[in-house]
Amino acid sequence: MAEAIILTPETRPRELNVIGEKITILANKAQTDGYELFLQDGVAGVGAPPHSHGWDESFFVLKGNIDFGVGEKSMIATPGTLVHIPAGTTHWFTFQDDDGEMLSITGVGSGASEFFSQIDRDVAGPEDVENLGKAAHDHEVTFPGAPG
Repeated sequence: MAEAIILTPETRPRELNVIGEKITILANKAQTDGYELFLQDGVAGVGAPPHSHGWDESFFVLKGNIDFGVGEKSMIATPGTLVHIPAGTTHWFTFQDDDGEMLSITGVGSGASEFFSQIDRDVAGPEDVENLGKAAHDHEVTFPGAPG
């Protein structure tokens, strides 16, 4: 059974380094009995390459401009924009400003918090393809066009 969660800026968990993007796990699926909640911060040029996974994901832009691609569509998301991505849909994003920030929520059954934690722990950087590939494989995240 889920319990109440109260986080202040002083009690939040540390930011994870997910290949340059700073991701704070605000709530994981064990804490909520299902969904996960994240704060994502990035600087210009940082983001996620085209990928897909088995959970729904929604992003709400808080600060900055973020270039999003969903399937064949792309757009610049500005503060106040919500982008929802159904499970299995290829998507990507790139922060366009040095102070970009968004809130993201993943659907029931998500493994995003474990995926992000594994990248923070095991992946030395974007050139560490072997460990990034292992994390993706472990959490059923696919990168179209990637080997394997």
